This record gives sequence, C-alpha cells and structure tokens, in this order.
Amino acid sequence: MKNLALLSATAIVAISGLVFGTTQAASALNWNWNYSGIGVTASGTFTTNDTPDDLGFYQILGITGTRNGETITGLQTTGTPIPGNEPFEVDNLISLNAQQLTGDGFGYSTSGGNFSSPFFASFLPIPSYLEVFSAPPFIPGFENLGPEDSELAINFSATIVTVPEPASIVSLLAFGTLGIVSAFKRKKSSKFTGKNLEKVI
Repeated sequence: MKNLALLSATAIVAISGLVFGTTQAASALNWNWNYSGIGVTASGTFTTNDTPDDLGFYQILGITGTRNGETITGLQTTGTPIPGNEPFEVDNLISLNAQQLTGDGFGYSTSGGNFSSPFFASFLPIPSYLEVFSAPPFIPGFENLGPEDSELAINFSATIVTVPEPASIVSLLAFGTLGIVSAFKRKKSSKFTGKNLEKVI
C-alpha cells in the first residue's frame, strides 16, 4: 500500500513538472524565415511570443541566420532604426497574414558590421517587400544611402515551426501513470487470491 501511495505521489509530481515545463516552453514560438532578391539571400529563425496582437502580429524576441554568407549577430532593438536609415524605427513584428511584415519591419546586424531591415512597402504602386541594407561608414539619415548601401525588392516568407501540443504530452503521461497504478492493483489482488486459495486447500 505504501509503495502504491509513493508511486501515485511520484506520478503527480512528474505530471506537474511536465505541465510546468510545457507551459514555459509554450510561451515562445519558433519560426523559419527567408527572403531573396537580386544580389541578396537571407534565411534563419525567429523566436516570438506566442500570442498575436489584434492585427495578428507576433513580437520577434530573437533572431538567428545568415545574409549573403554573413552570420546574423543580433536583433535591432524595437523602436530604433538601423544605422543609416534614420528616422525609420523597426517594430520587429511578424504575422501569418498575407502581409507578414509591417511598414516598419524588423532589423538585424551581421558579422560583417552591416545592418539590414526588411519591411512591407505599401507606398509602392504594387505593394511588396523591400530590404534596406546599410554598411559602414554610417551617415545618419535614409536620404544619405551611399554606394555601399541598397534598397532592394525581395520575396519574403516566414512560417511557424510545428511542435507537439503540450496537452497531448500531458495526456499521454497521465494515461501511462494510470496504467502503472492499475497494474500494481492487479498484482496486489492476485497475491491475495493466491493466499485465500492456499488456506482453502
């Protein structure tokens, strides 16, 4: 009986730990993203919050990847412009909508000391995605793009990486625990039956 009680307590602790763990993990989403245009190819992953705003946009919290072979080293701070593209501040928002980026877009730095900011250009005759690329030397102001800088048309795409539903994992563990407890009960019952038979004989 003590063993059964101990097993039940252990199972409850295990389930609680799993629920807590999956709740923590579910607080962020992972995305794959990529874009390309003439002379530019970039791809990587985003980490975002797990709840979109009223317009369906998630907040980008982290970024990894490469752009034209350079490693992405960090996400531009939300509410600030990439160097050389002032005063256009990035909002670092991403969506599963047909328009996945806002007019402010996201920004990042690369290992070559450069900066990039893809965004949705609704002001174009045919609205589409653009990427502003800024390289040293940085001269403040978007009107001061030098020959080392660019603003290119790109094709952009991002998708959420599919992960197991936390509820499913908890359910599987709960069913497994019930099975173990039932097995112990059956084993204990068969022992009592055996003893009763011995007494009768």
